[in-house]
Amino acid sequence: MGRFFYNLFLPLGFLFFLPELILKYRRRGGWKSTFGERFAHYGLRKKELKSFRGAIWIHAVSVGETVVALSLIRRYLQRYPDKKFILSTTTTTGQDVARSRCPENTAVIFCPIDFPWMVRKALRILQPAKLVIFETEIWPNLISIAAKKKIPVVLVNARMSDHSARGYRRLGKLFFAPLLNKFSLIMTQSAVDAERFASVSPQANVKVGGNMKFDQQLPELPAENVLCAYLGSDPENVILLGASTHPGEEELLTDCYTELKKSCDKLKLVLVPRHAERGDDVAAMLKARDIRFVRRSSSSLPSEPVDVLLADTTGEMLLLMNGADVVIMGKSFAGHDEGHNLIEPALLAKPVVTGNTLRNFRYILKVMENSHAVLCCGDNDLPGILKQLAQSADMRKEFGKRAYDAIAEHRGATDRTIDALESF
Repeated sequence: MGRFFYNLFLPLGFLFFLPELILKYRRRGGWKSTFGERFAHYGLRKKELKSFRGAIWIHAVSVGETVVALSLIRRYLQRYPDKKFILSTTTTTGQDVARSRCPENTAVIFCPIDFPWMVRKALRILQPAKLVIFETEIWPNLISIAAKKKIPVVLVNARMSDHSARGYRRLGKLFFAPLLNKFSLIMTQSAVDAERFASVSPQANVKVGGNMKFDQQLPELPAENVLCAYLGSDPENVILLGASTHPGEEELLTDCYTELKKSCDKLKLVLVPRHAERGDDVAAMLKARDIRFVRRSSSSLPSEPVDVLLADTTGEMLLLMNGADVVIMGKSFAGHDEGHNLIEPALLAKPVVTGNTLRNFRYILKVMENSHAVLCCGDNDLPGILKQLAQSADMRKEFGKRAYDAIAEHRGATDRTIDALESF
């Protein structure tokens, strides 16, 4: 009954969000030439995709989930070299990362929109051996139709917030409980996540698998610091990087930087907006503050070093973080409290600064807090924390090492996930 109402209102919801979808499609970077695959239109790729029949179909949403999915595929191929994979994403930015980094034996596609006929067409062409869905991408028709075709459907690296659990329980018996029961297995990031899934659907097959993000393997990064071309190569420079920032955070970080620059002359700042299409807005803010800056999206390098780099590009976060001395994680300041993944800067042994509350990454935050491996603060305390880090290379080195060690202690989820998938 719940799926009946879902399919009844899905066309209305799609039409409502279509203008925003088209706007994002036009403004964001990423792979666009195969966007018709969102409508299960594969054109000349049909023959290629049919050769992947019997593959494991792995679906991720955007860049973050795609990076982890790629790590899973690489590890899978190390253990089972003959396996084939189909990797799908929802966003163009995720598609771009998937296509640029995918290993051999992997076909990359857009996930079809969750209309029944589109899902059936995709499954008819792909005929996967298993369907593996990352984290929170619970699409009712994709899950239900695959399960009806006797395709094992597994939710991996699954997480559920308090807010989501309350909402799911309200519609539990009608919709979410029957839907979660269709999963062959749900592997959660933590015991708390497992309890939340079980509270929504007591009959679901839920197990704790751990967080695969702890197992993430970094790609090979260039030895040279790409930031030096913009900020100069003075060895005394201290580079602060605001990662995946959201509205309000660029202003906060810029004001902090401007104040700290008075006592830390060698300080530099890199701003990496979560959505590259906000580059014009951030650039206007920097101009209004009379900041000397350059945009990474510009085709030319500055004639002399600038104070601030606006990295309004996509898929370069690791490359940019690798050149920084301090990483400030976005969506955790200026009224934001959902947070972003702390693992990537930790794997690079960078000191990590974040807000006090990360609703979407509480477990990772707790792991790092238990090891005293992260610096948490509010907006008012941020300038003081950054000043301490800017003035002490030893402090930066110590917190970077703690961050790396804290993550290294929690590896192993990827192999547990592969073992579980191979049991089907």
